Amino acid sequence: MGQSTSSGTAASTARTPTAPIKAGSTPAAPAEPARRAGRSRRSRATSLLLHGTLIVASLVAIGPIVWVLLSSFKPGYAVQSTNLTLVQDPTLTNYRYVLFDTSFLRWLLNSVIVAAGTMGIGIFLSATTGYAVSRFNFPGRRPLMMVFLVTQMFPVAILIVPIYTIMARLGLINTLPSLVIAYLTIAVPFCAWMLKGYFDSIPTSLDEAAALDGCGPFATFWRVVLPLARPAIAVTAFYTFLTAWGEVAYASAFIQTDNQFTLAYGLRQFVPQYNPQWEYLTAAAVLVTVPAGLVFLFAQRHLVSGLTAGGTKG
Repeated sequence: MGQSTSSGTAASTARTPTAPIKAGSTPAAPAEPARRAGRSRRSRATSLLLHGTLIVASLVAIGPIVWVLLSSFKPGYAVQSTNLTLVQDPTLTNYRYVLFDTSFLRWLLNSVIVAAGTMGIGIFLSATTGYAVSRFNFPGRRPLMMVFLVTQMFPVAILIVPIYTIMARLGLINTLPSLVIAYLTIAVPFCAWMLKGYFDSIPTSLDEAAALDGCGPFATFWRVVLPLARPAIAVTAFYTFLTAWGEVAYASAFIQTDNQFTLAYGLRQFVPQYNPQWEYLTAAAVLVTVPAGLVFLFAQRHLVSGLTAGGTKG
């Protein structure tokens, strides 16, 4: 009996028709692994291409810096040699000469004074201007911002002559204040625009609450809004510092004596027309980057948030 039942089941199973496979079609199950494998191959190739591009770009960016650093420890004949070597007869003579046998320390002091003055005054002017334009409606508000925007369209070379004429009439040629004023004309318009965007992202309800507590406009700005704008202030400080630290065009036009040189302009003394001293130039260039690196380390945690927060409102 059981044998007949099983044989009947087998017979019915054998008689059950199966769905025919159409010509040109493929089973669904094997297709999914094939698509996944294709995506894996494409993603692997894309990843290799992306990482290869990043590695090449990093080498292009870091290579000259490493080469300058290594050259600063080489003697003059090794720097000017046609044989490419990473380190040959390393020495600290270049740094000793730059620090103690030139006016490098005086140039450093001048650069610190100019950069600190530009940074301090630039932060104050940019922050107060950006806050006023962000919070108050006054006659000439839009034209003022348009003037700030238009000033960014002119290259430095065009502005040197009119600013030089103004400085000459004020008797500021060959003085450090002339450089501070010139650098402020570059930094303040851009930083005011950036800070205005950041202040727009701070709710005005905080200003209203401060006013109810008896704070005036400046007290509200100083005690309530400015502490919240520390990321944007850090970006402003970094930008104004670098504007003054590495600028050469205004310094070469306004400064005439060695004791008033800044670092960026003083480096030109190491590469005269007929006898360039590359070993001393590289050592000085390495020393110049140290203060800028310290400022960057101090402001780096605020840089990304400060640059992006000022680009949106709300």
